[in-house]
Amino acid sequence: MPYIDNILFGLLLVLGVGLFVRSLSKLVRNIKLGKSIERSYRPKERWALMARVALGQSKMGARPVAGILHILVYVGFVIINLELIEIIIDGIFGTHRILASVLGVALYGVFTAVLEVLALLVLIAVVVFFIRRNFYGVRRLTMKELFGWPKNDANWILIIEFALMLAFFTMNGADLLMQRQHGGEILGYFPISESFLSPLFASMSTQTLLFVERGAWWFHFVGILFFMNYLYYSKHLHIIFAFPNTWFAKLQPKGELDNLAAVTREIKLMMDPSADPYAAADPSEGQANEKFGASDVMELNQIQLLNAYTCTECGRCTDVCPANLTGKKLSPRKIMMDTRDRLEQVGRNVEKNGVFVDDGKKLLDDFISREELRACTTCNACVQACPVLIDPLAIIIDLRRYMVMEESSAPQEWNMMMTNIENNGAPWQYNQADRINWAQ
Repeated sequence: MPYIDNILFGLLLVLGVGLFVRSLSKLVRNIKLGKSIERSYRPKERWALMARVALGQSKMGARPVAGILHILVYVGFVIINLELIEIIIDGIFGTHRILASVLGVALYGVFTAVLEVLALLVLIAVVVFFIRRNFYGVRRLTMKELFGWPKNDANWILIIEFALMLAFFTMNGADLLMQRQHGGEILGYFPISESFLSPLFASMSTQTLLFVERGAWWFHFVGILFFMNYLYYSKHLHIIFAFPNTWFAKLQPKGELDNLAAVTREIKLMMDPSADPYAAADPSEGQANEKFGASDVMELNQIQLLNAYTCTECGRCTDVCPANLTGKKLSPRKIMMDTRDRLEQVGRNVEKNGVFVDDGKKLLDDFISREELRACTTCNACVQACPVLIDPLAIIIDLRRYMVMEESSAPQEWNMMMTNIENNGAPWQYNQADRINWAQ
C-alpha cells in the first residue's frame, strides 16, 4: 500500500483539527453563558488596537528582557509554523519540500535559513524562560495561586516547544545528509542543523537517516496537533483569544466605570417621565440587569468571560497591584483564574445536564472571597499592566456591586463614605458650605 502514509497523515490531520474545533466550540458555548454586551462600536479603533497589541506585542516592551524573549518566541513560533503548510501538502500528496518548487530554490534557501535562525532563538528563549520560571525566583511567578497545575502547565508548554524545535532541527539535519547522498540540487539551506546536528548523523546509513528524518517529521507534525489540542486545557489559550480579546477591549478611559443601565434608566425617568424606559444610556451598557452586579459567572458579561479565558497568568497585574504589594489577599491574576475555573465548572454542568443545574456554588464566596474584593482600590494598575488588555477590575466591580446593592454588605467605612457623598458631595463629613475652607 504505497499511500498508507498519506492516508494516515490525512486521518490524523482531520482528527486533530476536528478535536480542536470541538474544544473551541465548548469554549465559545461557555463564554455565551454570560450576558451579551455591545462592543462592536468604533470598529476602526478596534482593528488598530488589535493589530498594535495582539499582533504587534506593543505592551510586552514594558518589561524589556521578558518582552524581547516573548516576542522572539511569538514571532519565531508563528513564522516557523509557516512550514506547517509545507508539511501538510507534503503529507497529503507525498511530495518532498513542495515550497521549493513554488518559491524557487534560491528563495527557498533563504526561507529555510530564516526559519532555522528563528527556531534557534525560540529554543534559547524557551530555555531562559524555563530557568527563570523555576530557578530564578521572580516574585510574580512563585505566588501560591500558581502552585500545582498552573506551574506544571507553564513548564509543559516550554517543554513541548523545546521538543518541537529540536524535532525541527533533527528533521532538517537528517534530510540535508540524505539529499547530499542522493546527489542533485540541495533544497533548502539549514545553517543551524548543518552545524550542530548533521555531524552527529554523518556516520549513519541512508536507511537510518530516513528513519531519523521521518521520525522527526512525524513527531513535529503530531506534536503540533497535540499542542493545538492541549491549548484547551492550558493558559496558552491567549495564543488564540488575545486577538478577539483586544478587539473587544474597553475603549473608554480606564478610570471611567460603566454605569448600570437599570440605574441610569431610573434616574432618567425620575428627571423626565417621558423618557424611553428601555433606552440604554450607552451602547456598552447592555440591557437592564435582573439584579445589580454579579454573584456568579452567568451574571458577568461575555467580554469578562472572554477575559478569563485569555489570561496568560503572567502576573504582571498582581505585580503592580498596591493591595497585593501591601500584603493583602487580593491578586488580580487569581480573580481571572478563579473566574475561569468557575466557568469551566459551570460549563461541565451544562454539558452534563443540557442546562445549568444549581450546584450550590457561586463565584462569590466559593471562589473569590469578600476580603479580596474589598481590598481593591480601583486604581486600574492591573488593567494598565495587562499585555492583552484584560480587565480584572470590571469583574471586581460587578461582584462588589452585588455585595453592596443586593446584600447591603459593605464595611462601615464604606457606608459612611457613601452617606457623606450623598449628603455633602464629598467623602468627608463636612458641610458643603465649608468645603472651600481648605484653601484658606
